[in-house]
Amino acid sequence: MAARLRQEYVKNIKKKLKDQFKFRSIMQVPKLEKIVLNVGMGDGHSNPNGLKAAIEELSTITGQHAVKTTARKSIANFKIRDGMDVGCRVTLRGDRMYEFLDRLINIALPRVRDFRGLSPKSFDNFGNYNFSIMEQIIFPEIDFDKVEKIHGINITIVTTAKRKEEAKALLDEFKMPFRS
Repeated sequence: MAARLRQEYVKNIKKKLKDQFKFRSIMQVPKLEKIVLNVGMGDGHSNPNGLKAAIEELSTITGQHAVKTTARKSIANFKIRDGMDVGCRVTLRGDRMYEFLDRLINIALPRVRDFRGLSPKSFDNFGNYNFSIMEQIIFPEIDFDKVEKIHGINITIVTTAKRKEEAKALLDEFKMPFRS
């Protein structure tokens, strides 16, 4: 069975956006391409157990195996050399992406303390949206008692939108909680 948000997109959101932006073809309507979750751990090379725990937590949150990320160049100030493990990431597509977005919007974000909404200014010029979560424990899949270290997660939502306005309208239709 297809994800709930995907069905909503196909049935309602596509038509609304086509009318709103006066697209000639339904294929011009922006859609979600992928969601990338990234955890950066500068101490990943000196704390392999912490990195392993972060990979397991990210895999639990997304339902897909996370991969290690390595440094591409040496940075002396951060004591990082080329090739060292510095974090992990997951790229979600298809139904897993829509399931994750659904859980993020309806379950995880409302659990953030003092949450006033996401910044509507975090769109880039290519229709992608970036934001960070300070604690991974807002996801109900994470057992708070087993967490060794609290770390943040960077989330990038990649869309096929050509402009910021189109991407914002798409995420608004998905009921993304933006600040007003």
